[in-house]
Amino acid sequence: MAESRASKAYASSPCMAHELDPAYLDPPEQAAGVMRWRRAMRAELRGARSTLGVAARQDLERALSEHLHTLIETRFDGARGQVLSTYWPIKGEPDLRPFMATLHRAGVTVALPVVEQKASPLTFRRWTPEAKMIRGDWNIPVPPPEAEKLTPDIMLAPVIGWTDEGYRLGYGGGYFDRTLAVCHPRPATIGIGLTQARLSTIYPQPHDIPLDLIVTEAGVMADRGAH
Repeated sequence: MAESRASKAYASSPCMAHELDPAYLDPPEQAAGVMRWRRAMRAELRGARSTLGVAARQDLERALSEHLHTLIETRFDGARGQVLSTYWPIKGEPDLRPFMATLHRAGVTVALPVVEQKASPLTFRRWTPEAKMIRGDWNIPVPPPEAEKLTPDIMLAPVIGWTDEGYRLGYGGGYFDRTLAVCHPRPATIGIGLTQARLSTIYPQPHDIPLDLIVTEAGVMADRGAH
């Protein structure tokens, strides 16, 4: 006897959604199931991230920055002569602003992403420590409109969760995926997150684009170029 639709409905509270597999839903329901699962995982992983104390967070960010610096030096020739886009930290994301300042002092051109139009690819404006930042989308500080627009050669992307295949669980806005879909040539992409945020899958959808590398406080955790 075929399993009824009712039997496939969620039988547990949202906080238990990480135990449910959207792959078991009928095809028309899978996309909605994945969205529900991702919302629950974002809340769960952000909650875990928020429990870090100040000292633990500083140690984590220091270790992550050291691994990232080594990667940029060895894999990308220190980003010399290249544009490296990073991010301004929000909602407990690893704070790379000291790393950004170090890159700038070394002569690297640093950029930050800007949402200029909703549901569209990101643009990138040049950042320097002296830049007079303004409030952008989600009240995230961004360089002012007169800052030079740039095309990144290397793009850092904060991740809430990540997989060994390089897939990124973000905030759900889709901005990085839209941007990568129109970038030709595509920049090298590096996800920045926590080791504890490793996931077995994010149930990739057709619009999801895997990143090239994932870096955490434990080092390079995923490297698609190594396969």
